[in-house]
Amino acid sequence: MALPGHDQSSYPLRVEWGPTGAEAVPADYAVVVDVLSFTTTLSVAIERGIEVFPYRWRDARAAEHAMRHGATLAVGRFEALSRPGARHVSLSPASLSEVEGIERLVLPSPNGSTIAFALAESGAQVVGACLRNAAAVARWLAPKVAGGASVVVVPAGERWYDDTLRPAVEDLWGAGAVLAGLADGTPEAGLSPEVRMAIAAWQAVTLPVDLLACASGRELVEAGFVADVEIAAHQDVSEVVPVLVGESFRDGAVPEPPGPRLRRVGP
Repeated sequence: MALPGHDQSSYPLRVEWGPTGAEAVPADYAVVVDVLSFTTTLSVAIERGIEVFPYRWRDARAAEHAMRHGATLAVGRFEALSRPGARHVSLSPASLSEVEGIERLVLPSPNGSTIAFALAESGAQVVGACLRNAAAVARWLAPKVAGGASVVVVPAGERWYDDTLRPAVEDLWGAGAVLAGLADGTPEAGLSPEVRMAIAAWQAVTLPVDLLACASGRELVEAGFVADVEIAAHQDVSEVVPVLVGESFRDGAVPEPPGPRLRRVGP
């Protein structure tokens, strides 16, 4: 729970960092942003018609979770590198863009996926956003905000070696990109200072240069994953809106066929 004043409840649009922030700032819709790379990989998977199950990072039960859902378990990108020649799927969006024959995927990550998994039973509708689909997510949310719904955008951040949160500027940019698309239809009084800060950060960025040069981008480039950063820097090239339904993400921009379906039961 948030301390008094920290929940931003007087504003329909809100921002807070990481898993603790996601829990502390409740809203009707929670948008998880993990540009490098969970939500970018998620957008690529949904574009390819793959149903994605988020899961906690390095949880020994991940393989069991994948088996239960008849899904492929993604591995970490560095683990994939250590197994050259093996058929694998990883958190790398570049690697996922090349795989065939996968319909369901369990996608663990230390930040975005962990947050989405934790939010699944919070009562909020969870959405995944990145630079590739920020405008599409904003368009999907806009009528809901106009109807009185609240939105918290959660830049996932990264982890330091001691497992504390490292705020990651690329996730702030992604959050700002979504919020910039919502701000036009929202009175300025409805924007928290945190929201205005995120939008300002987004308006100041130059792509792909800044994404390649920021700390997270440099880390991946130096490790040989420049293609992942370049894919993440493609602004508004995707129309998918990954929405968490039950335990998996599906494209909320595509109407579901008529007939019974399983629905998540929230509080």
